[in-house]
Amino acid sequence: MSVPRDSRNPVGAAPILIPMEDARMIRSAPSSPHPTPTPDNPARRRLLGGSILGLASLALACSRSGPAAGQAMATAARPAKAPVKVTVVEFRNDATRVGALQVPKVVHSDAEWQRLLTPRSYQVTRREGTESPFSGEYNGLHDVRGVFRCICCGTALFDARTKFDSGTGWPSFWQPIAAENIQAVDDHMFGMLRTETRCKRCDAHLGHVFDDGPKPTGLRYCMNSVALKYFPA
Repeated sequence: MSVPRDSRNPVGAAPILIPMEDARMIRSAPSSPHPTPTPDNPARRRLLGGSILGLASLALACSRSGPAAGQAMATAARPAKAPVKVTVVEFRNDATRVGALQVPKVVHSDAEWQRLLTPRSYQVTRREGTESPFSGEYNGLHDVRGVFRCICCGTALFDARTKFDSGTGWPSFWQPIAAENIQAVDDHMFGMLRTETRCKRCDAHLGHVFDDGPKPTGLRYCMNSVALKYFPA
């Protein structure tokens, strides 16, 4: 038996016949063990190379930013710190005691303090400066009723009835309105030991305390006018 050698012969052409054995050999002939190589394409190689480099760069970037990103997420997840609280005694402007209160400390950035205070008040209270003697607004203020409060946070500091004329040029008091409202800090500036006084609630520098005051305490709280605000009764 024979099969057509080429089915693409024109219509009406006589078929070319080959023996069946030859047809079986053609159908069963093994394919070539070496596939035809794909023609080299430089553009394709550049595309593949760029893709590989891009993926490598992305992986490197992720590996570098991963810990930082994780730390930022952990920081954001932490609860905000509760404000530090202190105990101070509240007073009305006629020096009537209201009672002890737990209040959050007043904390501002340096830029915020400069915005909230006058230049002189900022220099004294936040930079531990000292106003010139006899220059303060309250140096000559005597025989009045009321309360002197912190210029920074409004905490009551001195009863006006404890103010006296020390002759030093700075407002002087023989005791604070409440010991809880003032803190004492050792000051070693200028090669001497002095006791600095600060507002308990906001850490404002107020002045110094000395042991040459009048009775009944023998103390002289030597303050800066620009650190205080007088509220009459």
